[in-house]
Amino acid sequence: MKTLRISDDVHQKLTALLGELTAQTSRLQTYQDAIEALLNQSVLLPPELLNDVEKFIEENRRLGYMTREEFIRDAVRWRLKMLREEIECIEIPREKYEKLNKAVKKMRIPYRNAAEFIEEQIDKAIEQYEEYIKEKEE
Repeated sequence: MKTLRISDDVHQKLTALLGELTAQTSRLQTYQDAIEALLNQSVLLPPELLNDVEKFIEENRRLGYMTREEFIRDAVRWRLKMLREEIECIEIPREKYEKLNKAVKKMRIPYRNAAEFIEEQIDKAIEQYEEYIKEKEE
């Protein structure tokens, strides 16, 4: 067995990881288990990307992300949903989306926001299409 000197900060992080691992596995863990978990479960990202993530979190606290790990987990979940084709995302320039949002509110259209308006338009189009299909079959 070899001795390894670590800083207090690293010691705290390893201890926190031990707690997480213990909670996940329901069995007592060692520092070796924690280090092996770090090596096996870690994903290396470029420092620039990590800096972008941390800057984004700092500037957007209202979104609720407290750590970059939390943000990255959420980003991976969203990406998996898209790749599994559970959801489809379309790009709308922010300027257009904000104008639509403003129009919906100012014109007293019976929707709370642009997203609700867009979803309703999609539902109506699907309904019309289903009626069209029925007519064609008859």
